[in-house]
Amino acid sequence: MTDLITSLDLQRSDAATANTAVIPLARTVRPAPGTWRVMDGARVAGPAALRAVLHRFADDVATDSGVRLAVADDDAGSAVDLLVGLNPAGLGDIPLATGVRADGLALEDADERYGLDISPGGVRVWGATPEGIYRALTTLRQFVTAAAEGGVAEIPCMRVIDGPRFAWRGLSVDVARTFHDVEAIRRVIDMCSLYKLNVLHLHLTDDQGWRVEVPSWPALTEVGGAGALGARPGGHYTPADVAAVVTYAAERFITVVPEVDLPGHTNAVFAAYPELASAPTETSAQAEAFGLPIGTLDLDRGRTRAFVRDVYAAVAAQFPTSAWIHIGGDEAFGMADDAHAAFVDFSIATVRGLGRNAIGWQEAARAQVGPEEIIQYWIEPKQLDAMFEGGSAEQLPFPPEVMEVVADNLRKSFEDVPAALTKGARILVSPNSTLYLDRPYAESAATDEQETRRGRVGLPFYPPATLRDLIEWDPVAETPGIDDDDRIAGVEAAVWCETVTDRDDLEFLLLPRLAGVAERAWSAAPTEWDDYVLRLAETSRTWDRRGWTWFRPSSIDWPSDR
Repeated sequence: MTDLITSLDLQRSDAATANTAVIPLARTVRPAPGTWRVMDGARVAGPAALRAVLHRFADDVATDSGVRLAVADDDAGSAVDLLVGLNPAGLGDIPLATGVRADGLALEDADERYGLDISPGGVRVWGATPEGIYRALTTLRQFVTAAAEGGVAEIPCMRVIDGPRFAWRGLSVDVARTFHDVEAIRRVIDMCSLYKLNVLHLHLTDDQGWRVEVPSWPALTEVGGAGALGARPGGHYTPADVAAVVTYAAERFITVVPEVDLPGHTNAVFAAYPELASAPTETSAQAEAFGLPIGTLDLDRGRTRAFVRDVYAAVAAQFPTSAWIHIGGDEAFGMADDAHAAFVDFSIATVRGLGRNAIGWQEAARAQVGPEEIIQYWIEPKQLDAMFEGGSAEQLPFPPEVMEVVADNLRKSFEDVPAALTKGARILVSPNSTLYLDRPYAESAATDEQETRRGRVGLPFYPPATLRDLIEWDPVAETPGIDDDDRIAGVEAAVWCETVTDRDDLEFLLLPRLAGVAERAWSAAPTEWDDYVLRLAETSRTWDRRGWTWFRPSSIDWPSDR
C-alpha cells in the first residue's frame, strides 16, 4: 500500500488529531512519525518578499489560537521553527486550477498550489507564488488552532501537497437590501480567507439602495442610498471606504468584484433621477403594490446612455484589482427581448471600453455574449420545472398580469446556460437550489435564541436545506450542458438580504455554510459527511475566538458542548 494517501483517508484513521480541522480538504497528505510542538515565541522566517504574508499569518494564529509567533527579520538561522520559501518543487503532480481568475492573472502566474512539511524539528512551507504560500499558511493556521491548548499546540507530522480545483471561488453579498458597513465586510473577508475563497462579489445596487458613489450623479447615493429594505438604515461606501475594503481583501489574496445591476432592479436609480424612469403601466403599478418593482432602464430615454457610461467608469476606477465588472442583466421583467439584449450589449461594450470584462447573471446570455464574458448560472432548472409542473408558481402572491410577466422571464431561463455555452461564454456556477445561502436552515438549533433566529432568517420561498446538502453535490453534475471542468469559470455562493436585518443575521446565514461552499470549490474529491462534520466542528473554535455569529445545529457535537 502506498504511503501517499488522501487527506480523507488520513482523517478516517486519525480523527482525534488536528487534521480533522482542515477545510477545504487537502489533495494529498502523507503522515509521518511524531509531532511538532509549537508555542509562544516560535520563530517564523522567509524571504523579504513574503514578510507581510508572514506577519499576517502570525497575527491570525494569535487571534485564532492564542499562540504568539515571532517573525524573524531574515530568512536563515538554525533557531527557525517555520521556514517559508518560494519554490515550485514537488508540486507538479497536482494540476493547476481550472477556470478564470477574478484579478485577470493567468492561472500559471497565480499558482495557488503549495507544500507543507511538518516534522518534529519544525515546519517547511513552499509554493511558487506568495498566494500559494498564503494558502499553505492558512492550512497550518487551522492545524494550530485545532490543537492549541494554553498557548501550546501539538501537531502530527505529515507532508501536505495541495491545490485548488477552481480558480474562481467566491461569495456574493447583497449590500443593497441591507447595508453592511466596512467593518462587517472585513469580517466577511476574514471568513472567506479562512476557507481559501478568493473572490468577494458585492451586489452594490438594487431597488432598495445604491451603495457606490458616481461623482457626476450625486443623488444616486444621496437619495438612492439613503434607505434600504423596509425601515432599515441606508448608507453607502465612499471612495475611501471602497479603497479600504479592496486593500484589506487584496492583502488576503481576495479580489473584490463590483456589481451594478442594470437594466432592472433600478428603483433606487429612479428615486434619485425620475427622468430616467419610464411611465408606469397598470402591470408595473400592480407589481409595485406587491413589492416587486419591474421598471427598467431604456437606452433611448434621455441621458440613459451617459448614465450607464458614467456609472461603469466610476466603478472601474474604484475597484482597480478586479478584471471584471458585474453588469447584472437579471429579472428585467416586462422588458422586450430585443431591448434587453441591446441594453446588455451596450453594457458589455462599455465595460470592455474601460479595459475590463463583463459578468452577467444568466439572463445576460440572451444578448451577444462570447468567450470574453462570464455568465453566472443561478436559476436551477430542475427546481424551476418542478415549480411549474407542480403548480406552485401559480401560488405566488402576484396578480395574474404580474405573474405572467414573472413566469415569462423564468421560462426563458431554461435556455440561458445552453445559449451561453453555444456562444462560447464560461459559466460561473451559483445554482439557487444549492449555493443561495439565504435559504432557511433545515436542522433545529441548539438553543431557543438560535431557534428563534432560524425561524426568522432565510427566504421562506425556498425549501430549507441541511448542511449536508451543501457538500454532497458537484458543480459539473449540477450545471446543465456541462460535462467537465473546462467550461466552468468557478463556483460562487450568494447571500441575499431580504430577511437579514443586521450583521449577526448575515453571519448566521454564512456560518457554517461558507465552509461547505469552499470545500466544493477547492476540493476535487467528493466529501463524505462523517469526515466533514468532524472537521467542521473543530474549525468552529476560530468562529468563537473571532466573535462571529454562527448557527449551531443541535445534531453536531461542537467543541464547546463537550
